[in-house]
Amino acid sequence: MVEIDIEKENKAIAQEYKELLRISYQTLTTEDKKLIRKAFDFAVEAHQDQRRKSGEAYIFHPIAVAKIVAGEIGLGATAIAAALMHDVVEDTDITVQDIEKMFNPKVAQLVAGLTKIAQVQKDMNISMQAENFRKMLLTLNDDVRVIIIKLADRLHNMQTMESMADYKQVKIASETLYIYAPLAHRLGLYNIKTQLEDLGLKYTEPNVYNDIVSKIKETKEEQDAYIKNISDVLKKSLDEEGIEYIIKGRPKSIYSIRRKMAAQNVTFDEVYDKFALRIVYKSNPHDEKFLAWKIYSIVTDHYRPSPSRLRDWISSPKSTGYEALHITVMGPLGRWVEIQVRSERMDEIAEKGYAAHYKYKQGATEESGLDTWLNLLREALENSETNAVDFVEDFKMNLYSKEIYVFTPKGDIKSLPKGATSLDFAFAIHSEIGVKTRGTRVNGKLVPLNHELKSGDQIEIITSQNQKPTANWLDFVTTSRAKNKIRNVLNENTKKIGEEGKEILERKLRHLKITLNETSVNELVAFFKLKTSLDLFYRVGIGSIDNQQLKEYAAQKSNTFFNFFKSKIKRTPTNPELIQKEELTSNYDLLVFGIEQDRLDYKLSSCCNPIPGDPVFGFVTINEGIKVHKKDCPNAISLQSNYAYRIIQARWIDSTQQEFKATLQITGMDTLGLTNELTRVISNNMHVNIQSISLSGEAGIFNGKITLVVPNNTILKKLIDNIKKIDGIDKVARVYNS
Repeated sequence: MVEIDIEKENKAIAQEYKELLRISYQTLTTEDKKLIRKAFDFAVEAHQDQRRKSGEAYIFHPIAVAKIVAGEIGLGATAIAAALMHDVVEDTDITVQDIEKMFNPKVAQLVAGLTKIAQVQKDMNISMQAENFRKMLLTLNDDVRVIIIKLADRLHNMQTMESMADYKQVKIASETLYIYAPLAHRLGLYNIKTQLEDLGLKYTEPNVYNDIVSKIKETKEEQDAYIKNISDVLKKSLDEEGIEYIIKGRPKSIYSIRRKMAAQNVTFDEVYDKFALRIVYKSNPHDEKFLAWKIYSIVTDHYRPSPSRLRDWISSPKSTGYEALHITVMGPLGRWVEIQVRSERMDEIAEKGYAAHYKYKQGATEESGLDTWLNLLREALENSETNAVDFVEDFKMNLYSKEIYVFTPKGDIKSLPKGATSLDFAFAIHSEIGVKTRGTRVNGKLVPLNHELKSGDQIEIITSQNQKPTANWLDFVTTSRAKNKIRNVLNENTKKIGEEGKEILERKLRHLKITLNETSVNELVAFFKLKTSLDLFYRVGIGSIDNQQLKEYAAQKSNTFFNFFKSKIKRTPTNPELIQKEELTSNYDLLVFGIEQDRLDYKLSSCCNPIPGDPVFGFVTINEGIKVHKKDCPNAISLQSNYAYRIIQARWIDSTQQEFKATLQITGMDTLGLTNELTRVISNNMHVNIQSISLSGEAGIFNGKITLVVPNNTILKKLIDNIKKIDGIDKVARVYNS
C-alpha cells in the first residue's frame, strides 16, 4: 500500500486553491473571494475521506474543474463555487437544501442541475444513452452554466482516464466525441472543443493518435522555421503601418489532422495546412472592421490569396458570436497557409466563448445568435416527440453545421444551417408560420418548399389558414426545429390514440404479471421492432398488437433483454483443446468476443468491411445477431455512445488464409503499360487475386478502382506499399461500401 504524505498533500491542495484565484478570467471582488473560499472549505470537508482511482485526494478533481471554469471558460464566482461543489450532493449526505441555506439559491440551483445530470448518467439500465443526453440537455432550462460546468467536468475526466478499464475509456471517449465536443463548439468554447476531440481520439483510436503526435514532434522544428519566415515578412509591414498586434503560430489539432486524412484519403505528409497564423490586433470598437481589412491588404500584398477560401465572419458573425477574418494564402515553398485576423475583443470571444460574449454584450437588448440558438434548443428539447437517437443526430447536425445568411422581405438578416430550405426558413421565422406555409418566393420567384437556400437570398412566405403539414414535409426540411414541429403536428392524432393504447397495454400486462415501466416499454419496442414508445402505444390502441403477441413477449420475459439477444447467437465450443485442434485443421481466422474470448456467430458489417487484422468490436443487433465493425468505422462513435450496453469486445486471434474482399482507389499519371504493371505487382504479391479492375484516364490523369481478394490486413498493407512504388502512382487508399 502506498503511504500518503498528508502534510505534502494539504500543501498541494492549498497551492491549487491559490492558483484558482490567480487564473480567474473575471475580476473577483472581496465578496466573490469569500464565496469561493467558503465553497472550497465546504468541498474539502465533504470529500475529505474520498480518493480517486489514481489514489489522489478526490478534492483535486473539483478544484481542477473549477480552474477550467474560471480560467479557460471564464465564468464568475457563482459558477466557480458550483464547480467546487458539483459532486457534493451526489457523493455525500449533503442536500441541495443544505447548500441553499449555507450559500444562495443561484449556487444551489447550479449544483442541483449538475446533480441531476450525474443521476441521469447513472441510469443506464436498458435505456439508450441518447435519451440520457436529451435529459441532460434539459438542464439548460435551469441555467446554461450547468452545461458549461459539465463540459469542464468532462474535460478533466478525459484528462485523467488512464486508470480506467479500456472498455470504459472507449465508452466515455465515444460519448465525448458524439455530443460534448459538438456542444462545446456550439457554445463557442473552441479550446475546450479541441481538447475534447484530441482526447477522444486518443482513447478511440490510440494508434492513430500516437502516430500523428510523433509525426508532429518530428516536423515541429521545420514548421516553426516556416511560421517564423512568414511572420518576419508580415511584421515589417505591420510595424510600418503603426498597428499594435501580436502574431501567434497555431498548429492544427490532432483530431482535425486525422479528420482531413480520412476525408481526403491522404497521409500525414500530404496534409499541407497543418498550422495557421493568427494576427491579433489592438483596436477601439469603431475601427475594428477597418483595421481587419487593412491587415488583409498587407497580407495579400506579400502572399497570393485564394478568393474561394476567404471567410468574412466580421461582417456576418457566426451564431456562436465568433468573429474573424480567415484568409488562405499561398506561402513559401508552394504551401497553402491559413491566416486568421482578429481584434483582441474577437480573440477573447473566440477563446472564452459564452463568458466573453456576455462581458462585451453589456446589456444589449437584441438577442444574440447564441441566445437565439439556446432558445431554439430549449424549444426543441421540450417539444420533441422523436426517437431519442434521431433527436441527438438532428441536434448534432445543427451543432456542427456551417451557416448561410438570408434576408426577410423587410431586409432583416437570419442565419440558417447550410442546406436549409425555404420551408426551414418559414419555421425559423415562427412555428405557426411554418405549419401554415402554402408556398415560398425566393428573390421574387415562386419556388418549391424544398428549395435549398443560398447566402444572400431574400425569402417571402405565403401562408394559408387551411394549410396543414403532410408527411412529405419531413423530406423538405433539414433543421431539427422544423422537423420537430412537423412531427408534433402529425403526431397529434397518433398521440391521442397512443394515450388510450398505453392504458390498454398497462391493463393487459397486469394480467400477465408484468409492470409497465421504462424497462418493459424498451423491451416491447425492441421485441416488436419499433422505433419509439409512441409507436408501441399507437399499435396497441388500434389493435394491431394483440393478446397473443403480448403473451409471446411474456414467455421470453424470463430471460434478461440482453440474454434475449445472446440466446439467438449460436455459440461454438470454447474448450482450449478443441480450439487448438481447429486451428491446426482450419485455414480460417478466429474472431473471439468478450473477456472470456467466446466464439460466437457473427456477420461482418458492410459499412466498413473489416478484414482479419483490423481492430474491431461487436455490436448486438435486434434482428441479425452480432455485427462486427472496425473501430474506426464511420458509425463507431454513434454506436458506442448511444448503445454502449450492446457493444461486445472483439479481436482476431489468428490470421491465416481465409479470403476477404478489399477495394483500393488509385490515382496517378496515365502512362503506357500502367495496367500491366499494376496487375503484375498485385498478382506477384503473395498470391493476391484481382476480382475486378476499372481504370479511366482523362488529360493525362487516371482514376481507378481495384477489388482484390486478400487473406488479411497485413498483406493488404504490404500490397498498398508496393503499388505506391509503381512509377506514376500518386495515391492509393482503401475504400468502403464498394
